[in-house]
Amino acid sequence: MPRTSTYLNFARTTEQAFLFYKSVFGTEFCAPTMRFKDIPNNACQPGQPAPSAADQNLIVHIELPILGGHVLMGTDAPESMGFTLTNGNNISINLEPDTRPETDRLFKALGDGGKIEMPLQEMFWGGYFGTLVDKFGLRWMFNCASK
Repeated sequence: MPRTSTYLNFARTTEQAFLFYKSVFGTEFCAPTMRFKDIPNNACQPGQPAPSAADQNLIVHIELPILGGHVLMGTDAPESMGFTLTNGNNISINLEPDTRPETDRLFKALGDGGKIEMPLQEMFWGGYFGTLVDKFGLRWMFNCASK
C-alpha cells in the first residue's frame, strides 16, 4: 500500500528528538531502530566515507507513527559522513509508491526542471531508492520495495 511520510535529518540528535516525539504522540516505533553500525560494509555510496567509530551508534533510520496514519522518519546526518545540514535539506517528503513504474513516473515528473541528487537505484535495505530537489526547491525521497 503506498504511503507518504515526512523524513527529518538531524545533526546527531535524532534519538533525542524521536524519544521526545514518541512521548508527545504516545505511539511506538514502527520497526527496530537502524544504526550506522548496522550498515553493511559494502553499502556506502562511492566516494562516501564509511561511518567513523564515533558515528557507529548514531541513527541511520527510525520511524514513528504520529496522527492519521502519518509517519515521521529520521536519520542523523553527521558532517563526518559528508552531510552539511541547512534549512531546506533537513526535511524531505518521502514517497513510497507500490510499483517501480509509478516510482519512475513520479521521479521523472517531479525531477523535471529540478536537480537529481541520487538516481533511482537498488539499495542495501531492499528498496528502489532515489532523491531529488524539484524546481521549487522541495526535497523528495522515493522508496519502492524491491521486485
